[in-house]
Amino acid sequence: MSSNKTVFIAAILGVAIGAGAMMAMQSGKSADGEGQTDNKAQKPLYWVAPMDSNYRRDKPGLSPMGMDLVPVYAEDNSSDDYGPGAVTIAPHVVNNLGVRTTEVEMAPLEKVISTVGLVQYDEDKLVHIHPRVAGWIEQLFVNAEGDPVAADQPLYTLYSPELVNAQEELLIAVKRNNATLIKAAKARLSALQISDSFIANLQKTRKVRQSITFYAPQSGFLAGLKIREGFYVQPGNTLMSIGQLEQVWVEAEVFERDAAFVKAGLPVTMTLDYLPGKSWQGAVDYVYPSLNAQNRTLRVRLKFNNADYQLKPNMFAQVAIETESQGNSIIVPIEAVIRTGKQDRVVLALGEGQFKSIEVQVGAIEQDRVSIIDGLVEGDNVVISAQFLIDSESSKSSDFKRMQPTSVPTSVWMEGEINAVMRDQRVANISHGPAEDWGWPEMTMDFEVGVDVDINALQAGQTLHFEVTKTDEGMYQVTGIHIMSEPTISSATVKGVINVVNTQNRVLNISREAIEKWDRPADTMDFAVDERIDLGSLKAGDEVIFTFEIQDDFVIVEIAAASSAVHKNH
Repeated sequence: MSSNKTVFIAAILGVAIGAGAMMAMQSGKSADGEGQTDNKAQKPLYWVAPMDSNYRRDKPGLSPMGMDLVPVYAEDNSSDDYGPGAVTIAPHVVNNLGVRTTEVEMAPLEKVISTVGLVQYDEDKLVHIHPRVAGWIEQLFVNAEGDPVAADQPLYTLYSPELVNAQEELLIAVKRNNATLIKAAKARLSALQISDSFIANLQKTRKVRQSITFYAPQSGFLAGLKIREGFYVQPGNTLMSIGQLEQVWVEAEVFERDAAFVKAGLPVTMTLDYLPGKSWQGAVDYVYPSLNAQNRTLRVRLKFNNADYQLKPNMFAQVAIETESQGNSIIVPIEAVIRTGKQDRVVLALGEGQFKSIEVQVGAIEQDRVSIIDGLVEGDNVVISAQFLIDSESSKSSDFKRMQPTSVPTSVWMEGEINAVMRDQRVANISHGPAEDWGWPEMTMDFEVGVDVDINALQAGQTLHFEVTKTDEGMYQVTGIHIMSEPTISSATVKGVINVVNTQNRVLNISREAIEKWDRPADTMDFAVDERIDLGSLKAGDEVIFTFEIQDDFVIVEIAAASSAVHKNH
């Protein structure tokens, strides 16, 4: 069998499987046709892709995989045994969808908070050197930041008229043999950071020194050197700092949701990129009392021993904080939880092909597991694959909707990208993100453009923040726009077969091949044709190679017969 035939058969099987799954869930019966509701008299709510429940349209068409969209009707899928929202899926459809379930367990959740941090000096042992008087640096005994410094090592020599005057005052008091004045003069010299040995030597030799040398108060490393010989300094200047590295701090940040689990004393493991395979053990030293207002994180100070000086200030570190066990709780795999921002849900496997989407309250999250505070009990079975398709059907009538506000806003703001603008009809085709207030997933659809919106400002390829309002007629209209980025002209060259030539509107309907660089499958669509291209020699059935640009529409700017003849802009 040829590869083309194989692909064709696989596509037919995919349509059959997907369509069967949707019909089985909508009808609440097996796919053999028994008990199905006659939907011909009902109007579909929307059309959905058989293999992707998030791809929805408001009219029939093809999915991105080339399959026919399946209509979804406003049916009552409730079950007398399990209440509203329960759906029944035939066993063979469950198998085709790849539905997997797991049993809820009661177990402790060992939460580990992973974050990043920055190595810093231990500020408890960081000393800043300031002058007490104004003067000039005559000699500097240290050279650069990071140099090791020993305790009582000379740092710099300072000439200061104020220090000269203070020495002379002591000598005058000694000469007068006035004990009170001597005591006051010594106290003043001590306050100016003159050592007791210097004062004793001055009193003994009675010789004033013009320049005085100052010494390191502790050993360590220069954390900052802001002076050079000849600098004029005065009180308030930070001349240098001396830090110690036998122990270091690591400043880390944890998310607000993890703040309750962090406290002083918890063990911490740290790794660094520059020493792969090696780890350090430390502890939480202090938890800061306030959160960062910009990124909503909590600062945490960690402390590590560093006897070999391998940890250096400003190194980037990965840290894992081991929190205390919170005791036994209901635990499910994280992939079982459907998180929508306003509500967390799981799909219960009720047995005998019955499934139901229910609301749960999520607790702590630890890598691939999550604790459930409310909504589940030990022994329940939850769906961990294909649950989104089941949830989309169950959610339409599930009883958890009773807990939601009954008022629905008439307008919402969404983000999206414009695919095409039909100015004559005042319609824009937009691929937009989810609208949680309306329960919309990500979709691509046509929107009317309100009269208060400048439609000439809209172009294909723009990304924008836009307001959609539901009109009294049930249509959805763009009533406000904030353009976030302008489009860049993009083009593609692809093969295809012409189906229809509309010379009056200068439109070609072409079945084109897949566009690999955009990850777009093969499709049949309309293309506008540049005014400079002659349509006279083109006819239905021609195999062509053409180049199109995304402007306000998909515009063909160059086209050639796949065999020989060429039609270009001219």
